[in-house]
Amino acid sequence: MIRVLIVDDDPLVRSALGLMIGGQGDIEIIGEAADGAAGVRSARRQRPDVVLMDIRMPTLNGLEATRQLRDENDPPHVIVLTTFDADDYVLEAIAAGADGFILKDTPPAEIVAAIRKVAAGEPMLSPSVTATLIRQVRSESPDRRSTHAQVRLDKLTEREREVAVAVGRGLSNADIARELYLSVPTVKAHVSRLFDKLEVSNRVQIAICVHDAGLG
Repeated sequence: MIRVLIVDDDPLVRSALGLMIGGQGDIEIIGEAADGAAGVRSARRQRPDVVLMDIRMPTLNGLEATRQLRDENDPPHVIVLTTFDADDYVLEAIAAGADGFILKDTPPAEIVAAIRKVAAGEPMLSPSVTATLIRQVRSESPDRRSTHAQVRLDKLTEREREVAVAVGRGLSNADIARELYLSVPTVKAHVSRLFDKLEVSNRVQIAICVHDAGLG
């Protein structure tokens, strides 16, 4: 059972999310909070697996609340759920340690799927958010991006490079395990090393690096 905490200052949004998510057999809504500070307190007390976090809230905004939760010894996964997709919000949310960033008008089935993916340890970004990250990276010249990406990928072992290319193709950990004849835990370990070696915080940034190096 995936335990979910909803943090949003709009009671109608909290109610709608609860109705949308609570009917799933594998997901349990364990609590709600109306601002970031209350959300942090609730998360520390109830230990959810996933927190759905609004950005604009009184007392403590969602970005700062996410930073505080990520500093915990055993932090929950955080999905930032907002009506805004401004570039600064996307980048700040990822920098704060969010595992996903999804717009509130995302179809219910996709929100539920995002909760499941994030709970399984696979960061989830909506297509519009992915496009935002790509726009940010493309602000550099193509030649500079390519050279920089190749230098970063040179740090990888042959197996790590294979995993990076598979991530760049959008494959899940389970798909990569099947394709490369590895166990899922081994794939997860490789992906964790990719985060460190490539100095990235999510799978989308791995994909961008692979694409810029001409391997995607």
